Amino acid sequence: MGVSVIGAVLGATLGAGVLLFGVPLGIAALGFTGAGIAAGSIAAKMMSAAAIANGGGVAAGSTVAVLQSVGAAGLSLGAKVGLGSAGAISGALLSK
Repeated sequence: MGVSVIGAVLGATLGAGVLLFGVPLGIAALGFTGAGIAAGSIAAKMMSAAAIANGGGVAAGSTVAVLQSVGAAGLSLGAKVGLGSAGAISGALLSK
């Protein structure tokens, strides 16, 4: 293996790891947790704005609903594959 191939493999691995672990951590940091939306968080502000805009409820499939679902249950297999692939491609390209 040449040096450029090793760099691309390392970049792909790092890129995939950053997205696969970083996205769920970022969602949790916003306040979307397994126990629900954290009081006083950005997620709480987003939920309040969504509820006001929708007459008191948060619409199914909305950004807030999807982020809370991910915060509570984690990413689906399809989402993990997509994020891992995007991260791997980006990491490999950036390593050159």
